[in-house]
Amino acid sequence: MRHNKNFNHLSRKKGHRDALLANMTISLIMHKRIFTTLAKAKALRMYAEPLINRSKEDNMANRRLVFSYLQNKYAVSELFREISQKIADRPGGYTRILKTGNRLGDNAQMCFIELVDYNQALLDAKKADTKKSRTRRSRKKSATAAAETAPVEAPAAEEPKAE
Repeated sequence: MRHNKNFNHLSRKKGHRDALLANMTISLIMHKRIFTTLAKAKALRMYAEPLINRSKEDNMANRRLVFSYLQNKYAVSELFREISQKIADRPGGYTRILKTGNRLGDNAQMCFIELVDYNQALLDAKKADTKKSRTRRSRKKSATAAAETAPVEAPAAEEPKAE
């Protein structure tokens, strides 16, 4: 029984699974986006995001801990130099999974997994949306608009009656 076993074993033994996830994390850090199956991407997110979160605080203990998982000094230096600068104010959710459909050979679900702050097309589209000024559209002139455009006649001042 697999009660309370909350991670995907990916049909691999522990050593093979750890090597796979470490290599995929290195590729994600170096290339900012990788193409893989959905199951591997979800497992990679659980593996990579705590390591990315460690990079927010640059000290020797965190560098050694991340290096013990990745075993690649170029990926560790990239993570602590460049990626940590971009994610400094983000509270979590450093990766995004975009589904791309099924693979032809075995019909496996495929996807992109990418670092959120490095998708330039999406960031540019977001900036363009915020720059657009939205106009309000109404069906016809409303009653308030009609009242404002109609000429307003000043009420005639009544003269006090003499008694």
